[in-house]
Amino acid sequence: MPRRRDRHGRGIRGPLAAPNPLLGRPVPLFRPGRVDFFNDCVTSAMADIASIAPGALNGIVVGVEDVPQLNLTWSGDRVPLSAALEPSRGRRAQIVIYQRPLEHRASSRGELRRLVHRTIVEQLSTLTGRSIDELVGEDPDWDDF
Repeated sequence: MPRRRDRHGRGIRGPLAAPNPLLGRPVPLFRPGRVDFFNDCVTSAMADIASIAPGALNGIVVGVEDVPQLNLTWSGDRVPLSAALEPSRGRRAQIVIYQRPLEHRASSRGELRRLVHRTIVEQLSTLTGRSIDELVGEDPDWDDF
């Protein structure tokens, strides 16, 4: 049996988690990165909306940008969290979510997930003319945020 060495005094090498009984191998011990987590928030928000209002996302493209591209003459006191673009000739309707302003506004990962969902719902309501209640359903956490 080969012996594992602790060559530079950095501790044990190898997985520290118990094997997953379903997979037969150790569960990876990692936390998704910032970008991966944000993309997961957007994807799960869209899946939630699609399960409640199946046709709400038809013909709408949802995209993520790091920060908004602001005009030099912009003098607002708040940075936008998202943008909704009406459809035009040759272009579908778009919702653009700005990652950094949303991350800056949220104090935890759970709050970021709720904020992303809320932002997408509000922009979708603006674009489609559907009420927020129709897009959210009977979500008891909607008014708590």
